[in-house]
Formats: sequence, C-alpha cells, structure tokens
Amino acid sequence: MKQTADFQITGMTCAACASRIEKGLARLPGVQSASVNFAMETAHVVYAGASEKEVVEKVQALGYGAVPEISQEEHDRIRSRETASQKIKFFASAALSLPLFYTMAGHFSFLSFLPVPALFMNPWFQFLLATPVQFAAGWQFYYGSFKALRDRSANMDVLVATGTTAAYVYSLWNSLSGRPHTELYYETGAVLITLILLGKLLESAAKNRTSQAIRSLISLAPGTAIRIKDGKEEEIAVDRVVPGDQLRIRPGEKIPVDGEILEGNLYIDESMITGESMPAEKSAGASIFAATINGNTGGVMTARKVGKDTVLSRIIKVVREAQTSRAPIQRIADRISGVFAPVVMGIALLTFTFWYLITGDFSASLRSAIAVLVIACPCALGLAVPTSIMAGSGRGAESGILFKSGEFLETAGKIDFVVFDKTGTVTSGRPELAAIEPSSDFDPSLLPGAMAAVLAAEKGSEHPAARAIEAGLASYIADSAESGSVVSGNGMHLDSFEAMPGRGIRAVVEGKSVIVGTQILQDESGISTLSLRDVYLAEQSKGRTAVYVSVDGKAAAVLAVADMIRPSSRLAVERLKALGIGVAMITGDNETTAKNIAASAGIEQVFAGVMPDQKARIIREIQETGRKIAMVGDGINDAPALASADLGIAVGGGSDIALETGGVTILGGDINRAVDAILLGRRTLKNIRQNLFWALFYNALGIPVAAAGLLEPWIAGAAMAFSSLSVVLNALRLQRAKLL
Repeated sequence: MKQTADFQITGMTCAACASRIEKGLARLPGVQSASVNFAMETAHVVYAGASEKEVVEKVQALGYGAVPEISQEEHDRIRSRETASQKIKFFASAALSLPLFYTMAGHFSFLSFLPVPALFMNPWFQFLLATPVQFAAGWQFYYGSFKALRDRSANMDVLVATGTTAAYVYSLWNSLSGRPHTELYYETGAVLITLILLGKLLESAAKNRTSQAIRSLISLAPGTAIRIKDGKEEEIAVDRVVPGDQLRIRPGEKIPVDGEILEGNLYIDESMITGESMPAEKSAGASIFAATINGNTGGVMTARKVGKDTVLSRIIKVVREAQTSRAPIQRIADRISGVFAPVVMGIALLTFTFWYLITGDFSASLRSAIAVLVIACPCALGLAVPTSIMAGSGRGAESGILFKSGEFLETAGKIDFVVFDKTGTVTSGRPELAAIEPSSDFDPSLLPGAMAAVLAAEKGSEHPAARAIEAGLASYIADSAESGSVVSGNGMHLDSFEAMPGRGIRAVVEGKSVIVGTQILQDESGISTLSLRDVYLAEQSKGRTAVYVSVDGKAAAVLAVADMIRPSSRLAVERLKALGIGVAMITGDNETTAKNIAASAGIEQVFAGVMPDQKARIIREIQETGRKIAMVGDGINDAPALASADLGIAVGGGSDIALETGGVTILGGDINRAVDAILLGRRTLKNIRQNLFWALFYNALGIPVAAAGLLEPWIAGAAMAFSSLSVVLNALRLQRAKLL
C-alpha cells in the first residue's frame, strides 16, 4: 500500500545536496518518489514496500541526517541549534580573520598609507590565525566535499574546499620556502570561509522568516482544556482530549478541539476559519472548531475531532505541504544545479592552465582559478524557487488562501479564464428576502404593522423560505421609520395557524387575518391580487420565488425570496476583467435565474441547467481553446469540475470536503480571495523568474570576470554570499504583497 512520509533533513549546504538525496532515495527499493526542499530542509517521500527506517538509513548513508516528521516546535528547535552553532563558528572565524583581512592592505599599492603591524605580516602568525578557520570553521565544507565525492558528484562544498585549500596549501609552501608576504594567501581562504559563514547565517535568519505563517497558525491552538468527568472539572493538556469527552467552555477562551455544543447559547469568533468579523451565534448541536474564540457566555461541548484531525491542524498541514512541495519551474534550477559544479571545476582548471601558460605566474593563475570556484557557487540558484514558493504560500495562508502545493501556486499565476459556480459561490447559497413590494392600494403607514403580523405567522411555518422571510422582515421592521409604533413580530400572539403544502399559509395574529402564498390560495380566500400582478410577474422573471401577502382581506404586498449574490461577487468579477481574465458562470439552475444572477455580478457568459458531470465536460471544452482555467466552487457538488480545471479553487469554511477538493482552498465566503490567489500566483511566478534571472546572470557575469583575473577571491566570496542573501530577501518581499 502506498504511503507518504515527511522528514527533516540536516547537513545540506546547497541545492546539489538536495538533488543527491533525491536521486539516492529514488534508487532505494520500494521508494516511488522523493522530493527534497533545500530551503525548508525537508523531504517528502512516497513509498510502498520500504520503511521510514530504511529511508532514514539511506539518507544517513549519503552523509546527511534525517528525522521522521516532527512538530513545528521541534523543527524550530533544530534550526535554532544550527543557527547558534553557525553564529559561534562565524564570530570565531571573523575574530581570527580580521587581522588577516587587514594584511590585504599590504597587497595593494593604493592602500600603502595604512600602517600594517610587522606581526601581522609574519607568515607563521598568519598560519596560526588561518589554520583554525580553515580546518575548524571550514570543516563542514571538507565533510560535505567528502560526501559528495564519495557519491561521485560535486557540490558547493567541493568548490569552496578546493579553492580555499589551494590558497592555504600554496601559502604554507611559500612560508616554508621563505617567500615574501606578497606570496602568502592565508587571508584568501580565511576571509572567504568567514564570508560564506556570514552568508549562511543571514540566509538562515531570512529562511526562518518564511516559516512565520505556520508558526502563527500553530500559536492559535490552545494548550489546555477543561474536561468534565464524573461531575468534576479538571484542566488537562489538549493532546489528552479524546473524542466523546465533555469539555467546559469558559467566556473569552479559545475552543480547545473540534466538536459540537452540548449546552449553552454562545457567540463564537470564527474569523480565523471563515473570515467573518462578526461572531456567529451557536446553540446546542452546532459545530464549533478548535482555536476559535468564545464570547461572553459559557457552555459545554462534546469533543469530536482532536489532534491532527481538527480543522486547524489540517489547515497547518496544507500550508506545510505547500511550502515543502516543489513547483514544476523548480526542475529548471535542478537541471542546472546538477551539472553546475563539475562544469565550474573544469572552467577553474582551464583558467589556471591558461593563465599559467600565458604568464608563468603561479600565484596569479591560482587566484583566478580560486575566484572562479568561489563566484560560481550555485546557492542562489538553489534558493531561487523554494524561497519564493515558501513566501508566497505563507502570505496566502495569512489571508485565508491555502495552496495545497507549490505546483498549484505556480498554476495560479498562469490562469487566464475563471469559471464560477453559482450557488454558494457567486451567491450566498441560502435563501434571503430579496424584495418587499407593497400594493399601491395598501396604506403605507399600515405596512410595518402588517409585516410584523406576517413575521409572527411565518414563525409557525416549516417551509425553507419561511426562515428567509423571517430574517428579512425582522430587519425591515427594525429599519422602518414606523418601527417604534408597531409591535415586533416576536412579541405578537399567534391565534391560529394552518399550513397548506404547495400553496402557502393562513394564520390569525392578534385578530388579524394573514395569508401568505400563491395566487390560487388568495383566490380561494376571495382576495383580489390584481394590483400586485405586474410586480409578481416582474419578480418571477428575475428567477425569484414570489408570494402574495394579504392582511385582513386586502392584498398588501409581494414578498420575493432568492439566493442573493454575495456582496463580494461583483467586485471580484471586475477585478478579474481588469486583469484581462475571462469570466463565466456555470450552474444547474434554470436559465432565467442564472442570467439574472450573472447580470447582477457582471458576468456575460453563462452555462445554465448543467449537471455536475456536464460541468467537467464544459471545462474541458474551454480548455481545448487554449485557455488556462480556474474553477471556483464550493468543493462539494463541483468536485468533477474542480478536478478537471487547471486549478480548482474550493470556497469553504475549512470543511473536510473543501480542504480535500481542488488545489486551492479559500476560507470564508469572500470570492475576492480567489482573485487574490491568482494575483499571488502571478507575483510568485514573477518573483521566481527574477530570482532565476539574477542567479544565472550573476554567474554568467561573474565567472568570465573571475576567469579574466579581474576578481580577487575574497571579493568573489563576498559577492557569492550577497547573491544568496539577495535571492532570499527578494522572495521575502512576497510576504508584504498587498491583497484586497
């Protein structure tokens, strides 16, 4: 049976290391695929027939470390230890290299005005300073080189170790031979190693920032819960809660796990899942989610999902998988990195040979070769893609946009056509009171009182539209200029009630006769609706469900119920059009309703009366025209279309279905986040291309300059460290990307 596992990898120094581990794992029997992310220092392995232990042993045999999937806290601890170790090595190396760096003044005539102490120029003093840097601080490069060469490959470590060792050995030979200080290059290796360590330290600090999205999500989770057992309450760690436990919910505290309310009427702040700023009212039987915040009333809940099964944990899992995954564009960098080091070794050898044959100057020829080795280190190339993917997916998570992998983030940047589902996507997915159209023959001053009576009557109905009419009328009465002079429908007494399926309701409210229903029901009651006929037909033509209302024998109004468009829909469509992206809507609803909804949202192209399996066929037909399509749906009945599209964007509140369907999940109901997902994809792709360009341009420019003998090795080292850092910092700009 196919299984997947994630591992924390230690000991990698460049993208070539990640490539070596991937190839090594791919050769392991039972492993189907392996993806190693250099920036996140993780490996995602798909295997059937192998075991986690065998994977760990294989990575160790390659000379690296591997730990099965660990918590973010443990991941942060490992990184902190490595960062602390890097700091110690850097500061020790810097302290020893500073005097050597100062001696460089002696190599340049234009710096002759700087006084250099005689001790600093002593070859054995330089030897004492350089040796610990070369073999203690620089040991990691020798160890990495050994691992790479043992595996018949070359990486950054080989380039650094070869270059610095050549400078060190040549300087030692000249010291033993009594050559003048101008023939000593101890500072070359020492300063170079120090600069590389500085670059690694800054790079590590910058990479840590890209994990901030996951740390922020983890910080949302509460640490303890109050369990009720045998009538007693006890505070326990959240990880000890099991499904079925009864938990006390205190005012103002976070919900500990996913579950449902057993007792109490609560107002829960679910903004971290739904994006809604207003607290949601929850009563017995309602579902609640871990890390959401209770309001000012207490209650009791039953735990249903705990640990890794909670919505929050699954969101964290989706974000982590996106950050550790590999985008297709990464393959370009991988192919280049895989052959880069051997090619550079060849260029360095040719550089040395050429200059030595031309000038006969061993020192100058060696300096040029070392500069080539150092300037060409492919760190920036290896970081170009994964850091952008990490930053982009992290920025998305902060805004409620969950990319399931880097591939989907890249695909989002290529979308040029968006198809929206109607119900639950363009619309809210629930009926609402769309209009109250009064009769011209009904006294306007009496309308609020009449609607209050209708509100009381609807409370006795079980029809789905009744709840929409209730909510709409309650809002109308509250907003009415006359509302202070009428009795609220909540307080009016219902004398009698009769429901007639298919026709409507008949009730008496505090002596008033109220009839809400069809033309037939009104006719049977002897009520003329002629004054409302045109209004009724107009509402029907909009695809709305319309009913007549009569009070005390007089036609009072037409109430229209409909699934209304979301407030964000029209703006989302306008933004897509401004980006040059085509827009269409697809629905199983009738054509009249569909066209009215589409027109309200600003969508011209409509596919109506379409079954779920037909939606997928329509998506494929549009794809055949060469368009890159994103399908935006609610993640349930749109599953076939979401799967068929180039990018499936599921609109959900963190439900299981929404998290499993499509490549992107947007939390909450604001479909502007679908537009933000596409924008973020475009910006990430642009950022990746910038990183790849500058990494390749840097090497393409730097290698010839170094080979021409125009670059000192220590300057090459500083430039190499700066190039890696600049790539990471450029990627981090995505974390400040402005979204709606």
